[in-house]
Amino acid sequence: MNDTIYDHYIAIDWAEKNMAIARMTKKSNKITVIDVPADITELKVYLKNLKGTKVLTLEETTTSQWLYVELKEYVDRIVVCDPYRNKLLNEGPKNDKIDAGKLVRLLKADLLKEVYHSNDDFIYLRRLVSGYDDLVKSGVRLKNQQSSLLKACGRKTGKKVTEDSNTRNDDFVLKCLSRQIKAYEKEKIGYEKEFKRLAKKYPAIKHQRSLPGIGHINAVKIIARVATPYRFTGKGAYWSYVGLIKHEKISGQKSYGKRSPRYCRQLKDVYKTGVNAAIGGNNPINDYYQYLISEKGDPPYNARHQACRRLATLSLGVFKSGKIYQPYRRENIST
Repeated sequence: MNDTIYDHYIAIDWAEKNMAIARMTKKSNKITVIDVPADITELKVYLKNLKGTKVLTLEETTTSQWLYVELKEYVDRIVVCDPYRNKLLNEGPKNDKIDAGKLVRLLKADLLKEVYHSNDDFIYLRRLVSGYDDLVKSGVRLKNQQSSLLKACGRKTGKKVTEDSNTRNDDFVLKCLSRQIKAYEKEKIGYEKEFKRLAKKYPAIKHQRSLPGIGHINAVKIIARVATPYRFTGKGAYWSYVGLIKHEKISGQKSYGKRSPRYCRQLKDVYKTGVNAAIGGNNPINDYYQYLISEKGDPPYNARHQACRRLATLSLGVFKSGKIYQPYRRENIST
């Protein structure tokens, strides 16, 4: 977390009907826990009445962003933590008061892994991207379902199902699927128009679009997920965040292989599709890919992976510089 010592360490386990609040002080490790009906107004009063510096923690859940925005002004710092790591203390009895008590112990011991949250327009971008991804997954499922049913009926999958189709036992289901797919395609067009509007509004999105293989949808995804490039100490940390690097496991000076970190799958997909789109074009990413294959003799899969790292590094550098990417021009951009 950091080296700052606070007067109050507070952990909240929030639920729809109740909230458990655990508190420790810098002078004592004694934990005070209360379990009361959930009320955001009462919680604000409780925090306001505490004298001195305050740090508050809560786990990443569906309500964490709302609580982050509501409580940010009432404490010196909010740590939204990763619940995956907290599973290590999952033994023994469990209830809201116990969970809050364990959480405040981890907070004071500086053992929490923070999940980045912001209090600005990036929240809308993230919700937009999340809604779009859910829509696309739903559309793919509908089209697969339609294709599977057509094959089961011995009908051509390339032929569109219309309201005038010949009467068959499965026509009712096929027509329902066809209407749902039409609605999906209409909604998808609406999302794409919003992405284009945002690409004009935010310069950072425009800068990402200047990179090889990055279109307006993927540019919005990058900005929405990263929010600020200064979260990362360097390109290695960013590679880990987007799943383009593995961590080596060593014990007793012996290597036990490598393992993938927990990473943002959405961004890894962005850079992989970006490289696939860039390969074959007249751009530095394709030049780098061809160099790895022809000059260094790397297999295509390894060359694509290295190209993904190069594209991710350029993306982070463009975000930090606040400038449009200019191919073949070297600039002193700290990554």
